[in-house]
Amino acid sequence: MKNLEIVDNYPTTKDPANSKIHLVWYLIPVIGFFPSLWTLYRRQGSREQLTTSRLSVILALTWLLGNFLFTIGAATTSELFTLRLLLLNTFLTSGYFVVSVWLIVRTVRGKSGRLPGFSSFAEEFCDKHLS
Repeated sequence: MKNLEIVDNYPTTKDPANSKIHLVWYLIPVIGFFPSLWTLYRRQGSREQLTTSRLSVILALTWLLGNFLFTIGAATTSELFTLRLLLLNTFLTSGYFVVSVWLIVRTVRGKSGRLPGFSSFAEEFCDKHLS
């Protein structure tokens, strides 16, 4: 039986500029979810790529769940609450896009792409449910 271990032979680890492009790709709102999920599924890439992928997946899933709940709530309540829930849905979506752009800018500048509290939750959740 072969010894199974995580191999860090992803080609972007040798070129920091190329690695930064991958990190930005992971952080693109909605679209970045798919390469992030693929990176986590394959468990290949640098530590920074895996951390960014976890954060990207959790951000997208949180936005999707919130969007779904606000939309369902707006469809099943009175007109007064419908407007409020749709307005909250708009704030949630705008926040998701602003946070993603902010993380992209921080990544391009070479700073940490972590969100206090949220990044640790993403690591725990992905390690527990995606492993």
